[in-house]
Amino acid sequence: MRKLFSAVNISLDDFADHTISVPDAELLDFFTAQFDRIGAVLFGRVTYQLFVEYWPHAEEDPASTPSMLAYARKINSIPKVVFSRTLRRVDWNNTRLVKGDPLAEVAKMKQGTGKDLLVGGLSLLQAFTRAGLMDEYWLLIHPLVVGKGRPYFDGLQGRVDLRLAGTQTFHSGVVGLHYILDSQNEKK
Repeated sequence: MRKLFSAVNISLDDFADHTISVPDAELLDFFTAQFDRIGAVLFGRVTYQLFVEYWPHAEEDPASTPSMLAYARKINSIPKVVFSRTLRRVDWNNTRLVKGDPLAEVAKMKQGTGKDLLVGGLSLLQAFTRAGLMDEYWLLIHPLVVGKGRPYFDGLQGRVDLRLAGTQTFHSGVVGLHYILDSQNEKK
């Protein structure tokens, strides 16, 4: 069975956003290393549109650093699934569009074989958390307060018990907290 996990940038005041800061080489290398365990990245429309603006063309950007290029090569080669009712097509290579129910599709994908699945969008992450589909969370907490945005666990109706599986501190002051679902205390 495949695991479903996320790795999301979060401010100290619990707002999640891919744009809260520009990742340095060390953080990009962390994200790039995560791709080794991933069989597919799952995007919502908003995050897909944010990523597709740059990453398919990063190798053409003379300002791209070695870490950016390594990340671009990995994300461009990995399968991607975009969940959207409004997009008519997706143009990024190795990408398929799903207009149906993301919960049913992901539940089916988790039952399959292969590498794990990475959630790359806050709305999807929140829906999968509410549905009990998430297995792991990497919370990458940035040393900044943004004052507004979307809370990471917004809309959660019940308790989710997690167990700390590891931590990682980055030179930039970002702290990575790796949590896994605590199977002994799953929803009762």
